[in-house]
Amino acid sequence: MSMHTENEIKRRIAQAVDERDGQLRALSLNIHSNPELSFYEHKAQQWLTEPLIEAGFEVEKGISGLETSFRATWEGSAGGPTIALLAEYDALPGLGHGCGHSLIGTAAVGAALALKDTFPELPGKILVLGTPAEEEGGGKIIMCDDGVFDDVDAAMMVHPQNKTMVLRGALACVDATFTFHGRQAHASSSPEKGISALDALVNAYVAINSLRQFMKEDVRIHGIITKGGDAPNVVPELTEAVFILRASTVQELETVREKVYRAVRCAAEGVGATVDITEGLIYAERNNNKALARLFARNLEDELGLEVCDPPQKGGVGSSDIGNVSQMTAVIHPYIRLGDANTHTPEFALLAGSEEGMIELNYAAKALAMTAYDLCTDKEAFRVVRDEFEQWKKQKNGG
Repeated sequence: MSMHTENEIKRRIAQAVDERDGQLRALSLNIHSNPELSFYEHKAQQWLTEPLIEAGFEVEKGISGLETSFRATWEGSAGGPTIALLAEYDALPGLGHGCGHSLIGTAAVGAALALKDTFPELPGKILVLGTPAEEEGGGKIIMCDDGVFDDVDAAMMVHPQNKTMVLRGALACVDATFTFHGRQAHASSSPEKGISALDALVNAYVAINSLRQFMKEDVRIHGIITKGGDAPNVVPELTEAVFILRASTVQELETVREKVYRAVRCAAEGVGATVDITEGLIYAERNNNKALARLFARNLEDELGLEVCDPPQKGGVGSSDIGNVSQMTAVIHPYIRLGDANTHTPEFALLAGSEEGMIELNYAAKALAMTAYDLCTDKEAFRVVRDEFEQWKKQKNGG
């Protein structure tokens, strides 16, 4: 294919996104104005699937036992790869869409619609996968375990951020709830009869802090006290804290878990209390496919005129359940600049619903659609992407 022809095709994709710009803006703003927490994204699921159904996608709701998930499928012509565009749409407690998921889900839908509008005989299968509960719960992990990604050749999504990047990493992580059990007593007249679950919790909090200097520099441990007791004149019999533990890999995370849990159990035992430790699902580290990232970066720079920045050399990363998907197929999780605010803040939530957010949404949908088109039509580019993943998988398994 000549450069002239390729440029014309990419212009057609961009035009298709622009023609749906008003529809995509309304969809994103609707989700933004009605934030729903993890596993409760019923309105967002409905709103995101409506235009896909209207466009002729085959839509299944509630896959993998997740009530608010969905899979929308369209196959152009047979024989091409299967490309998944991932939609996130859950919100943060108290912050709404402070991570911009209202934009993420809508961009995936917009990209898929633009591809079908432009190339109804595209050689490949396009999936839009609605993946609930990224913020808390790990919907993608559950979908991975259910085999949703087994036949997916590549998966992509775009996250808003304060810089445009295509190879930013992410840490493995797990959330842990520590529930301490003591014995109630009158805190003044008979404190000797009590066992303070609060003292156990506070001692555990201090013990965890004391571990920090003995952890690797990329380890992150952070938490809150969710229950500290019921009354100041009653020795607390039940307290609770929730922590998130992060490390560079799942293997490194195991070491962190062992140290933290030992400290928590010893803190409880030291005052005569007991503790229950419950964990959420483990988010794996992200394996970015560099070849796929190069395709995406080329579309950002050459077709959309955006400047792609280098990711941070250390620090400055969080975690996402797309890391688990990246262990199963070729994945990228690029970022497009939205503004100067940091994610998980009220300022970022405002940006996600602003004109800047709508511009980022337009860019994201175009870049996703263009890169999916590249994978479906450029056999050599697709081969390089898959070869990189298979080589990584072989090395990981000791091959």
